[in-house]
Amino acid sequence: MTDKTFFSKNLCNWYESHKRDLPWRNTNDPYLIWISEIILQQTRVNQGYTYYIRFINRFPDVKTLALADIDEVMKYWEGLGYYSRARNLHAAAQQICSLGKFPSDYHSIKQLKGVGEYTAAAIASFAFGLKHAVVDGNVYRVLSRYFAIDIPIDTAEGKHYYYLLANDLLPERESVAIYNQAIMDFGALQCGPKSPHCNACPLSDSCLAFNQSSIENYPIKIKKLEIKNRYLNYFILRTNDEIWLHRREGKDIWQGLYEPFLIETTDDKDLFSRLEHELAHLFHFPTPMQQNVIAMNIRHQLTHRTLVCNFIEIITKQKPTFKEEHNGKWYGLSEIEDLAFPKVVQKVMNLYSDNKQKKKNL
Repeated sequence: MTDKTFFSKNLCNWYESHKRDLPWRNTNDPYLIWISEIILQQTRVNQGYTYYIRFINRFPDVKTLALADIDEVMKYWEGLGYYSRARNLHAAAQQICSLGKFPSDYHSIKQLKGVGEYTAAAIASFAFGLKHAVVDGNVYRVLSRYFAIDIPIDTAEGKHYYYLLANDLLPERESVAIYNQAIMDFGALQCGPKSPHCNACPLSDSCLAFNQSSIENYPIKIKKLEIKNRYLNYFILRTNDEIWLHRREGKDIWQGLYEPFLIETTDDKDLFSRLEHELAHLFHFPTPMQQNVIAMNIRHQLTHRTLVCNFIEIITKQKPTFKEEHNGKWYGLSEIEDLAFPKVVQKVMNLYSDNKQKKKNL
């Protein structure tokens, strides 16, 4: 038995006794597989499972998704993060409808908006049995440790090397889907980032990193992620039973989601005096006016940024006047339940929805 055959066969054997019973694995419908793969990007299976069931119950086929309003799609995605995934799903569904059917080869699948090499390979192998290797974080980790690969995964050379190696390790076509599922589950359950279960690993005898006592060194990266803070100061402008909101546009985070009036600062030094000065330049506020601090220093972690969020409520009997034009409108408290918010904003906005309306006397 060659090293290649040994590796693939043992992974598939391990998978047979450790595989997770997940609904998207019991189908070869490319639409359902596609939805699951997009949801599971940057999302753990336990969380993704619930969203998957809700999503396909509301959008059971590609035509239903294509015809849906984007705001509703975003609402069903609310809380999952990486919201470009939802926008791309909606756009790609319209692409598929224009084609007349779901594309059935790797290169055509890869032309769908938001679909990269990994997702195209997953759909091609799981739905159509095509011989394409999936290469994600789990695969990088398993291969780098087993073969003690010293090429950084975050370089063009590394990505090309792993792509070739992963495809070279593929078994015969009839076993490709099982193998791809196996190596992903193996990386998630057996060969995890921290505290891998090496002593109970079927590959440990031939794993170079394990035998060199260097598991923790792999995979190798050369780029260190720099985390910076962004300071988001939200003002919940409320008049009677209406709140001013706007929909985020452009290429920044949370495109297509709703939020209260925002003033972003570079730091939190002398925050209240700076915000008061800024508000005076932006609004004419009627009197009387009541200000309430709802929450301060709420931290929300993104991949490259830590968001430091503050929420301040401003209540007036009459609507304030904007000194400059702003893209937003007033919504009734009963309407905000249907809008999609970033997760950190959603928790605060839930205070105002439905029967949780807060009525304060000026």
